[in-house]
Amino acid sequence: MVARADRILDAANELLLRHGYRKVTVEDIANRAGVGKGTVYLHWRTKNELFEALLLRESIEVVEEFAAMLRRDPAQVLPHRFSRAAFVSMSRRPLLRALFTTDIELLGKLVKHPLRSHELLAAERFQRVADRHGLLRADMPHPRYTLGAASAGFYLIDGIDAIGSELSVEEQADALAFTVRHAFEPAVEPSAEVLEAAAAEYVAILEELIPPYRKWIYD
Repeated sequence: MVARADRILDAANELLLRHGYRKVTVEDIANRAGVGKGTVYLHWRTKNELFEALLLRESIEVVEEFAAMLRRDPAQVLPHRFSRAAFVSMSRRPLLRALFTTDIELLGKLVKHPLRSHELLAAERFQRVADRHGLLRADMPHPRYTLGAASAGFYLIDGIDAIGSELSVEEQADALAFTVRHAFEPAVEPSAEVLEAAAAEYVAILEELIPPYRKWIYD
């Protein structure tokens, strides 16, 4: 059942990126996946639920990737490194980037996907961890908003202006990391022990996201 569901989601991913949410039908997806239309409905009751499952599957990949990254190198919990890794990861995943930038053209009503509520809650918990371990400057007003607003510009600017279009994803990510490091972090980097403790808490938060996501996709 999981293998078949993934085959259907693979087909949905391909067609969504090619045509956009509004133009893709369940029948299109079934044909592309080599299954009957009724088989698709055995997994998800509506087209919207199918695409929600697709976005959640993409999110699981990111969550697992980041948890593994933090286990390997706890220093990746530093905001500038975490932001850089997120930018590179999003650049490889056009659907999640479209969700982040509210790309209605591609995603239609999926831009209001329920995973936003889960991830907003996780972001609040990340913020509390960062504050408790001194990962961000203590004098920054409204830190989650301020950092989020500054970071969002790096994701949105491609759709607004051609500036930076000659830069590679890695170069853009480096520019984001530089900005976060020098504008939002304290001058003195936290100790290795502090980074390990913060990274462990981040991993725990990430791991809590996976079971409800899997349940949504496959149950």
